[in-house]
Amino acid sequence: MTTSSAPTAPPVVAPATARSATRRYRHALWLLTKRDLRVRYSTSALGYVWSILDPLVMSGIYWFVFTQVFHRGSVGEEPYIVFLLSALLPWMWFTGAVSDSTRAFISESKLIRSTTIPRSIWVLRIDASKGIEFLLSIPVLAVFVIATGAHLHWQVVLWPLAILLQAALVYGIGLIVAPLVVFFRDLERAVKLLLRFAFYASPIIYGTHALPRVLHDLAAINPLTGIFGIYRAAFFPSQLDWTEVLASAVTTAVVVAIGLAVFRRSEHRVLKEL
Repeated sequence: MTTSSAPTAPPVVAPATARSATRRYRHALWLLTKRDLRVRYSTSALGYVWSILDPLVMSGIYWFVFTQVFHRGSVGEEPYIVFLLSALLPWMWFTGAVSDSTRAFISESKLIRSTTIPRSIWVLRIDASKGIEFLLSIPVLAVFVIATGAHLHWQVVLWPLAILLQAALVYGIGLIVAPLVVFFRDLERAVKLLLRFAFYASPIIYGTHALPRVLHDLAAINPLTGIFGIYRAAFFPSQLDWTEVLASAVTTAVVVAIGLAVFRRSEHRVLKEL
């Protein structure tokens, strides 16, 4: 005599379980981010100062070159030091996060293999730590704004949009770079070269309005163009171009989609390679 049994229903993840997993992920992300910041500054006497010293020195050099040595013309707006810092500070977030993402898996290989938390957290914690450093550098920009008499405009309320777009862009690039470097170690050096090119291809020491029409249209393809335009619009409203912002949003969405696809397809191979 045979007995028939009803088909077993697939397991359903309870909402409470999903919320618990999300909380654990956030807690792990926060712990790893704090660990990154603590390790970075634990052996440094100046600590936090180093995170702003580099952009300050670079701004001072470019300010001197373009205001005291050469005639700057229509490259930027006055006060030029604020014009520089309002793009240079977020650039330091971008270049630091992308550069560190090249070693996101390699430098933590043992810990990655021994834990079960989602591997994307190793990319996200770099984005988060560099983003926190950027937020901590904003008071420095405020000091120069006050010292130079620059005016703050209502466009400053758009900064959360710029921060969100930049965080997504850096995360998407990190999801592409981090796993690929495991397979192609020379990619780490290639990324550093590309970042040097990206510095001059992005509107940091100049504004897009100073570019010829053809180059202006090409610059809009760069997702950093619209993002930096939002940051600068807080002090220079004419730097806000909604076409560039829309282009940045679309490009960022494409980069994140590609990053997720690359990461998912390569995650298991990465674990075997580490």
